[in-house]
Amino acid sequence: MPNKFSWIVLSIGLLVFSCDSNQIFDEYKSVPNQWNKDSLISFTVTPPDSTNLYNLFINIRNTNDYKYSNLFLIAEINFPNGKTVKDTLEYQMAKPDGTLLGEGFSDIKENKLWYKEAVKFDEIGPYTITIQHVMRNNGEVEGVDNLEGITDVGFRIEPATN
Repeated sequence: MPNKFSWIVLSIGLLVFSCDSNQIFDEYKSVPNQWNKDSLISFTVTPPDSTNLYNLFINIRNTNDYKYSNLFLIAEINFPNGKTVKDTLEYQMAKPDGTLLGEGFSDIKENKLWYKEAVKFDEIGPYTITIQHVMRNNGEVEGVDNLEGITDVGFRIEPATN
């Protein structure tokens, strides 16, 4: 009997947590073993309309192998008409005591990181978003060639709420 009860509880939990009506776009790309500094993670999005406002997020899944307290990224949006917007971003990935931030019960943590707020996609056609890491060790000029501990990089679009 406990096995049947456990199965029912697990099924209900999966249904509750898997339903997400807030998303317009939500996609992940896996990072094999290490994220090379020259490896661009790209997403192509065709927004549903040009009148509403949207919030943009970068999602990062990492393991305990991630050894930094922060994460530096360069994110670039290429518009359908050829315009490009490039941002250098910094995110906190750990508390001062070294405990990794993020959601998750296992050794994989998921971080939903704000990228842009109240964006209007006013051009018709596909937008391309590229993300790359630009991490450096303290006191070093050269960047980290291969970043360990990042398993997936994602991009998410949600309707902006008032």
